[in-house]
Amino acid sequence: MKPVPHATSLRRAPVQRRSAERLTRILDACAGLLDEVGYDALSTRAVAQRAGVPIGSVYRFFGNKREMADALAQRNLERYVERVTERLDKARTRDWRAAMDAVLDEYLAMKRTAPGFSLVDFGNQIPVGCRHDEPNTRVSDRLTELLAGYLSRTPDEELRRVFLVAVESADTLVQLAFRIDPQGDEAIIAETRELLRAYLARVLD
Repeated sequence: MKPVPHATSLRRAPVQRRSAERLTRILDACAGLLDEVGYDALSTRAVAQRAGVPIGSVYRFFGNKREMADALAQRNLERYVERVTERLDKARTRDWRAAMDAVLDEYLAMKRTAPGFSLVDFGNQIPVGCRHDEPNTRVSDRLTELLAGYLSRTPDEELRRVFLVAVESADTLVQLAFRIDPQGDEAIIAETRELLRAYLARVLD
């Protein structure tokens, strides 16, 4: 079964398998409709129809479409971390440059293929939550914990700050790459990779 968001993003957390599967169908339907009609035209009724569930099932989990988009963003983050983890587990050496490539490559792959990701990603396009819980902070926190262990580094304040700056910089440049080309301008992506390597080398070399 595909992962579902953390319970704190939901009105009611799924307990039974059938309920979890229904939540997954709702989020899958939300993602597909975002690609087709965009966020402004998205409605909970359309999501219910696409998912094949009663409208009450949608409201059991979400009060409105904003909460649904937030849950989708959280699911995107969980899937992204899983993809990066799998990539790192297969790596032969614990090199930070290879780890950085995995982080960037998996983000690009989701931008290109994951339904609804171009509109929601990790919450950056439809910002959600409190200011201290902004999407890029969530992403950098998760990557700091993951990469600190992978690289045998202490996740101290300096490392957290460095990874936050890297995530913010990469996000801005990747958004630029996808504005220029719907599949991501390769020249901008190459420049992004070089910028990240030069910046991270100060701390990780």
